[in-house]
Amino acid sequence: MIAIILSALWGVVMMFSGIFFKRKSAAGVIAILGITTLIIVSLLEYGSYLYLPLDVKGMLTFTPFSQVFNMVAFICTLIYFLLNATEFEEVGNDVYEYYALIFFILCGICIVTSFNTLLMLFLGIEIISIPLYILAGSDKRNLKSNEASLKYFLMGSFSTGIMLMGIVFLYGATGTFHIQGMHIGADKPDPMVAIGLVLLLVSMSFKVSAAPFHFWAPDVYDGSPTIFTSFMATIVKVASFVAFLRLFDNAFGKMHAQWQLLAALIAAATLFIGNITAVFQQSVKRMLSYSSIAQAGFMMLSVFALNTFAKEGMILYAAAYSLASIGSFAVLVKMKDFSLEGFNGLRKTNPFLALMNTIFLLSLTGIPLSAGFFAKYYMLIGTVKSGHYSWLAIFAVLMAAISAFYYFRVIQAMYFKEGNAEAKPVSATYKATLLITAGLVILLGAFPDILIKALYN
Repeated sequence: MIAIILSALWGVVMMFSGIFFKRKSAAGVIAILGITTLIIVSLLEYGSYLYLPLDVKGMLTFTPFSQVFNMVAFICTLIYFLLNATEFEEVGNDVYEYYALIFFILCGICIVTSFNTLLMLFLGIEIISIPLYILAGSDKRNLKSNEASLKYFLMGSFSTGIMLMGIVFLYGATGTFHIQGMHIGADKPDPMVAIGLVLLLVSMSFKVSAAPFHFWAPDVYDGSPTIFTSFMATIVKVASFVAFLRLFDNAFGKMHAQWQLLAALIAAATLFIGNITAVFQQSVKRMLSYSSIAQAGFMMLSVFALNTFAKEGMILYAAAYSLASIGSFAVLVKMKDFSLEGFNGLRKTNPFLALMNTIFLLSLTGIPLSAGFFAKYYMLIGTVKSGHYSWLAIFAVLMAAISAFYYFRVIQAMYFKEGNAEAKPVSATYKATLLITAGLVILLGAFPDILIKALYN
């Protein structure tokens, strides 16, 4: 609870700091101080050393799962700030506001990982979404950024409307907004419950860019400033999936058999469309945008399975995918040419960036000894253990093999093609942070139990 209040307050602090501090560089320092405070507070809350006796009337429940995920999100955000502090200054003059909006998003993330009522879910989703609409269009001089913001806003508003309709139907059928008080059983569901379930499934699929509701994502990710694409395609996406998982586990878990096939089809379609379209991209940024859709297909397996392996896999995936994608986008930001050819010969011109990017891409592929391997492994095991639709696990493995093709194209360009890839100068702090990020990816690949054991505190 303290993390929710503190993240919101720090967002306000960031907004007013712009009045007293004129230097843009000060914004990054204040933001890093704030996110570090959030990490410390979350650790203390997790260890029961800090507690706020505030009665929220059962609207929120802070479980070890939500607390661990929040810590993962905060740590990834800290890494994100350290890697992109200088890039924030290049987007525009409203640097303090950019950081403020991200802290408001973190407040929404803490809510959607802990909600117990449908209204808190709606509130959390909107607290996340509204700042993202602004960040997507933050580069006012770029027409693509303006288009991305407008498209994101329209699609987001549309999906929010669908969510509200689903909430209304569920309330009409059950008389409550509390997800555990709905008492939705495995018997033949009320038609209004079934309609509400489908509407919420569609709206949440919009939010996580799952097929066939993904069509907004490539253009929005491509048009938004790259540093904000890095945030919305990673931490925001996995937080939305945690909300997705929590909603369907707690509210519709007893009806699992009735909607499992629908979830399987969405997961399969997302894997197929994301991977196949990524293969044909010549822009690395757009390739990463489509690959984020493919990664959403793997995360969708947790919603499909709803078992212990799937939930453990979701935490691993949150950390592995966020760290690797943030690192890969951070390397991309430093490149002067985002095309595939722009990476040709990076091994010669900047061997450090080439090595770091290789580690991140190998993790996204799911190569052993990287965090991505165990993340995908747990998702596949969860799918098999569900006892139904074994074809989905086989299909996911085939799609993972296809993903290796386009990730390795970048590695091939860096190491085996002739060229003079140009990159911007990088600071010592940037190098150290990138090295730590790569180290965390390898560490979680070797010892995934670090996160899994934390779920059972």
